[in-house]
Amino acid sequence: MDSQVAKQDQPFADIFDEDEAEKSFLLSKPSCIIVLGKPGSGKKTLARKLAQVWKCIFIEALEVIQTNIDEETEYGLKCQELLFKGQNISEELVTKMILKKIESSEASHFGYVLSGFPSLSEEYMTLSQQIEKIKNLKLKPDLLINIKCSDYDICQRISGQRQHPDSGQVYQRNQWDPNIIEKHKKQKDQHEENEDEEHEEEETGKDPPMKADFFHQLVQRPEDFLENAEERVGMYKDIMLHPLEDLMAEQDCQYLIELDGNEPPDDLLVVSKQCINRISTCCYYYFNEQDELLRVLSSYNRIAHTCRWHRSRWGQACPVALKEGDIVMGNPDLAVSFLGKMYILSSPEALKTFMLNPRPYLLPPMPLPPCKVLVFGPPFSGRTTICNLIAHKYKGKV
Repeated sequence: MDSQVAKQDQPFADIFDEDEAEKSFLLSKPSCIIVLGKPGSGKKTLARKLAQVWKCIFIEALEVIQTNIDEETEYGLKCQELLFKGQNISEELVTKMILKKIESSEASHFGYVLSGFPSLSEEYMTLSQQIEKIKNLKLKPDLLINIKCSDYDICQRISGQRQHPDSGQVYQRNQWDPNIIEKHKKQKDQHEENEDEEHEEEETGKDPPMKADFFHQLVQRPEDFLENAEERVGMYKDIMLHPLEDLMAEQDCQYLIELDGNEPPDDLLVVSKQCINRISTCCYYYFNEQDELLRVLSSYNRIAHTCRWHRSRWGQACPVALKEGDIVMGNPDLAVSFLGKMYILSSPEALKTFMLNPRPYLLPPMPLPPCKVLVFGPPFSGRTTICNLIAHKYKGKV
């Protein structure tokens, strides 16, 4: 009754607590998605497109290998060394890189879209161990997407793939087979008979036809031979299918999406987006889009002296430096906007760290002005004891 009276006394009171809303978002879990399916079903293509749309981190074996090599990390240098020797990168090394990427600060802020894990290879971890690892992840997957396709269609698709030896680009049969291209072209021409000439020119300009000599340069990889494709699909059904079905059975049905693998990748993406839009746990995209917008706006001048950017309680102090125990004034050229507030960073390194994952630098007890205490005295006077007591009381560091 008291609460009802209070609401009636202040009918126009703003019940929205901005600080609580910001704290709730900072403590929220980002969207994490795993794409499953048979070999050649298009898992990687769909996962990459989803990561681009939802602004998540795309995690896949080749992707993490290339990223580590480009960034010259410890794992990347090991990969380079193995490749220079003509050796394969071990499954153990690939798995460690994937798990490290999932547990990275960047993924804990933006979320991830994972493809190709668990894998058919049991060289380092058995399939049951890989699935158990997924279940015990700190950032557990919120959504499972399973691409379903018949064995015959999968094998025909894989055996129809061709690779360009110079670029490494892989083309599907409908991209290189002259008969199929000609058939699609006729259908397209019939469909566009009723359209105006401008639209027709625009469409044909987007998809220039391949030259005839280009087809002869394409080669078929050994793994794309029909018998090898059938062997891979059979191995998937024998080893992987039932454990993954058990994993999907444990998943809440509203967070499990099953797609028809015979549909084009763009159509699968549209269906995935429509399904994800209905799921409340995957509303993180809105915040990311808002963050991108504010980040762009932060580089513009104010439209008037009275229209100021909303500064955070940090003021001009760098939040990354505060977290490390230092008070350092930020550089206005390194300002970003996040959740409607401006943050001034002190260095390009601090800016990069903050943009990868701002949450640790915004959650309580931040901002906490650091206090540095020096305790000194003669030997055996209790300096260590008093230091430990002060650190424990004020959550400091000795």
